[in-house]
Amino acid sequence: MFYGKELVSQGGVQVNKLKISDLKKQLNELDKKELMNMIIEIHKNNKAVQDYFAVKFSGESAVADLFGQAQKEIQNEFFPDRGHGKLRLSVAKKAISDFKKTTGDEVRTADLMMFYVELGTRFTATYGDIDMPFYNSMLSMYEKVIDSCEKDHALYISLEERLYRVVDMSEGIGWGYHDELCEMYYSLSWLGDE
Repeated sequence: MFYGKELVSQGGVQVNKLKISDLKKQLNELDKKELMNMIIEIHKNNKAVQDYFAVKFSGESAVADLFGQAQKEIQNEFFPDRGHGKLRLSVAKKAISDFKKTTGDEVRTADLMMFYVELGTRFTATYGDIDMPFYNSMLSMYEKVIDSCEKDHALYISLEERLYRVVDMSEGIGWGYHDELCEMYYSLSWLGDE
């Protein structure tokens, strides 16, 4: 252990990680031009930082662009414009996670999660049964959407048709997928208000 630094393992290699308090001290010693150059360099070399600054300074238009990019990334894993979907669920879920971290937009994040479940359900309805880990991933994501809707009536209203449509689309899919979706859908407290 070094003063002000932690050893962090990255791919088997020990990397010195500067603590926030020590980073603040170092940054306080830089003048404005040095800080600007450092920020510009970080911006050039890191897509996540570029997205962060786009949201920070461009606001809604940047959020809308990032939402479209995330949708495209998710769609490409299931139904790309050309070829067959690679079905890398981790890539699709990372697109959702990155969008949420960068924007903090809960409503659009729920929309992306719903989109993930819709495409996954459509994929298995089109190509046949997949496997239990696939269905567990779809169910887990659907449950997150249901939980978000349970906390926000306006969100529920905006996703209401899609929530039911995916249940309907899952009819006949194996592994208990349809039954689990039904159970989650019909657990929504808002359904009693209709």
